[in-house]
Amino acid sequence: MLTEERRTRIVEIVNEKKAVSVNELVDLLDTSAATIRRDITELNKAQLLVKVFGGATAKSALDVNTKEDAVGQKAKKHVAEKDLISRYAASLIADNDFVYIDAGTTTLSLIDYIDNRNAKYITNGVVHAKKLMDKGLETIMIGGRLKGSTEAVVGPDCVEFIRKYHFTKAFMGTNGISMLAGYTTPDVDEAMIKTEAIRHSYKSFILADHSKFDQINSVTFAAINECTIITDKAAAKEYMNHTVVKVCEE
Repeated sequence: MLTEERRTRIVEIVNEKKAVSVNELVDLLDTSAATIRRDITELNKAQLLVKVFGGATAKSALDVNTKEDAVGQKAKKHVAEKDLISRYAASLIADNDFVYIDAGTTTLSLIDYIDNRNAKYITNGVVHAKKLMDKGLETIMIGGRLKGSTEAVVGPDCVEFIRKYHFTKAFMGTNGISMLAGYTTPDVDEAMIKTEAIRHSYKSFILADHSKFDQINSVTFAAINECTIITDKAAAKEYMNHTVVKVCEE
């Protein structure tokens, strides 16, 4: 199949299915993954589809979120669900764990349920660090530039700080979860921090209520299979086929 013919067929498939992975296109077009990735890159430049992590989506199918609510606004949303998720997540912390806690409102709720004083905790959340210390827990605060809207420490200094450590568990927040785009956030600096924390953790958990599923933001910080999802409602079967999903119920 000629290049132009193949790329035309890719656009047709994407528009028909709305979203498609590189592996699906490899099977459908009987060509290599490297060729498909090059085709997607060129078709994205031509604005004929939208390149996302692991594949592509139709331009009409993708509504990418580029803005983030302030902490005060997010804290008022899905409060009961966050409590349910946080209670279960806290139960996973064992003695001698070295725990990374990401900035975010669900991870902040997690601290309410932490009672293990034999573990150590590290965070890039300013309010998170204060809350951990108020509970008498051994806490490390990451240094760097403070982002006002999320009250999180971000930037290159923060990334370098994290690289020195190796966590047994990381509890991460996310703005969106998508099969193709993975775990996403609107902010490049925060994405860098999240990626580095996950890389340096033996096991990583995404704490996310049901509203985060099938949402895509500007920047991917991890692939779908890199973390275990803790959520409040049964995720679509496609997610359970690609990563571990723990559904918390009353």
